[in-house]
Amino acid sequence: MTAGRGADTVVVGGGLVGCWTAFFLARRGQRVTLVDKGVVGAQSSGVNFGNLRLQGRFPGQYPLSLRAQALWEDLPGLIGEPCEYDRCGHLYLAMNDDEKRKLDGYAEVSASYGLDIEHVGPAALQQRWPWLGGKVVAATYSARDATANPRLVTPAVARAARRAGATIIENTRVTEIERRGDDFLVRTEAGDDIPCRSLVNAAGAWAADIARWFGEDTPLFPAGPPQFVTEPFPYRIVPSVQTIDGTVIMRQIPRGNVILAGYPRTAVDPVGNRAPVPPAKTLAGMYHLGQLVPMLRDCHVIRVWSGIEGYLPDMLPVIGASAGTPGLFHAFGFCGHGFQIGPGVGLCLSELIVDGSTATPLDPFAISRFDRPVAVSEKLGREFDPRTAH
Repeated sequence: MTAGRGADTVVVGGGLVGCWTAFFLARRGQRVTLVDKGVVGAQSSGVNFGNLRLQGRFPGQYPLSLRAQALWEDLPGLIGEPCEYDRCGHLYLAMNDDEKRKLDGYAEVSASYGLDIEHVGPAALQQRWPWLGGKVVAATYSARDATANPRLVTPAVARAARRAGATIIENTRVTEIERRGDDFLVRTEAGDDIPCRSLVNAAGAWAADIARWFGEDTPLFPAGPPQFVTEPFPYRIVPSVQTIDGTVIMRQIPRGNVILAGYPRTAVDPVGNRAPVPPAKTLAGMYHLGQLVPMLRDCHVIRVWSGIEGYLPDMLPVIGASAGTPGLFHAFGFCGHGFQIGPGVGLCLSELIVDGSTATPLDPFAISRFDRPVAVSEKLGREFDPRTAH
């Protein structure tokens, strides 16, 4: 074993949350080392849809979500790169009266946190967005919602963290973490020992193993969102678009290509590090897309992909301090919704570590909630293939 350079904090996991955490800690003068088994942004952080959606979120997440959105809006000022950030707005669609009631309920919650939500009826929908099919009965529109390119963001945040003084170690697996008094010793497969005072578990779909090393069990399971991109079409679809049942989540980039994601999510292999997309899911996605936007009915799919994400049965992440190990902090299980809140999570963790507290409420995301059975979210049945949600 070789003794590595000591750190104030070691972050395990080089996804978006891990990189933002390292960035904000380094800006506070912390000696930070981030370790990832692959390369930064290679898993769900780099292959997700790229939505920075505010409307329709879990109510208790809004303080964190709005704080994160303010950071996204200052992305070039924070990290020096725009990463194709686009404040394009988000159009949320209902196809029947039951879905409209649900849409109205989401809008009421969003508005209660200060988000400006516009209700749009069928006639106005056809006038403003004539490419929509005629089956939409109602919509809400949030002009503050945005998108960014996930392939670009995490590496850019990692570069900014390095410039701020963070050490980032890629292609190196953490094999063991020892508790030594009030500190930790992080051991890697390269034979390095890294002593630190604080430890951040941001290991994504693999984070449950680290939590278990410290006696904290969570029912985390892996899955992936099937996605594809089409050939380029004339650029007409400006907002990000989502049906409330999740069968269509789409956006068109200025180059003309249409990116589509949709439920149900697909099974993945975290051991083999594979996230294959069955052809049937692509065909189903194309069918729903053609029903919603008839002009895209016959377009060609040019690439299909997915990624490995971590999910929990209540469809909420784990964020905050360990329930039993001082100095240990968790940030995982973002259930496909972590891209938008990523910078806010990193900022809050940096405050917990440096200041001992954060003004942003994180109680709904405490790992201690799994000390007893948690209520299973209705989204679990809607968003997952039974073979995936186990």
